[in-house]
Amino acid sequence: MAEHDDEALNSSSAVEKHGTAHGTIASPGTAVVPADPFENPGEPPHRARRTDVDPKKQRLAERQVATFFYLSIVGSVLAIAAYVAFPIKEDDFSTVRLANLWLGLSITLALLALGLGAVYWSKSLVVDREITEMRHSTRGTDATRAKAVEAFQLADKESGFSRRKLIRNSMIGALAAFPLPGIVLVRDLAPAADPNELLRHTMWAKGTRLTKDPTGLPIKASDVTIGSVFHVIPDGMLDKEDMLEEKAKAAVLLMRLDPNDLHPAKGQENWGYDGIVAYSKICTHVGCPVALYEQQTHHLLCPCHQSTFDVANNCEVIFGPAARPLPQLPIAIDDDGYLVAQSDFHEPVGPSFWERER
Repeated sequence: MAEHDDEALNSSSAVEKHGTAHGTIASPGTAVVPADPFENPGEPPHRARRTDVDPKKQRLAERQVATFFYLSIVGSVLAIAAYVAFPIKEDDFSTVRLANLWLGLSITLALLALGLGAVYWSKSLVVDREITEMRHSTRGTDATRAKAVEAFQLADKESGFSRRKLIRNSMIGALAAFPLPGIVLVRDLAPAADPNELLRHTMWAKGTRLTKDPTGLPIKASDVTIGSVFHVIPDGMLDKEDMLEEKAKAAVLLMRLDPNDLHPAKGQENWGYDGIVAYSKICTHVGCPVALYEQQTHHLLCPCHQSTFDVANNCEVIFGPAARPLPQLPIAIDDDGYLVAQSDFHEPVGPSFWERER
């Protein structure tokens, strides 16, 4: 403390001790400008690589880079071969693991070899001299822009892209081959049959009973009370091999309203039974399940994008992005009192874009 106290008593400002850059004494509070700023140390000395000084090492590196690119081509071709050689069988889950294993290994080889080739090229053959570039405004002058073109040309010259034909051609081949597995795999996702035709028809047919989802129990008209709602699937769907695909088209919501609240469209007066109506569960926006029913307002809500349909008025769209009403399934009752379909839907179910002719 004593030292600090003495120092405080005898202290003076830095300006009073050292003055300004010109040697004069400045008043307290004036900023001190140092007279001897440190010098710019500049860039460190450039260290040449072996490929910079030895032509043999340079040619070896060029062949190594091309080898990586050729390996990438091999990986892309193997991915296509694996996709064909190891098909997935629905009744054998081990085929899924086998197909994924070989597809993953092949695509990994294609990606890894392509990346390693690019990195090794830049590390061993591209000119690596250090430079310092001053920051300029966002858009340069015409002269600066011309210099940019010159820089690209210089980069091409230093990288040897135009000159090193082996590397250039092998890299172009690798880049061209790499998307091929993706094209083959994605193309095979489309159904073999015409999707426009497949999506126009569902399992519903004349006389098909309406059953509860997921139990498959048939529904009697007497089971449906006013205000209730049933999630419905066609009878026999649970036994189908492609059950999920069929359900994605044929799922239905069944509701019962006071017949006085219903306002059926012209020609559809007999599509319901004593206030019981059935509409597609597949939203006409992007195909989400319309699963929320409001008893008091008779509104159906799609939880994905809030499209709202009015059941009392033919499921017309009253809010949201859906472009058209939910298709109605014509229903009746059979001799045993069970609800049955009169026919399939009279219009395509699901998103509106499936209606478009190709």
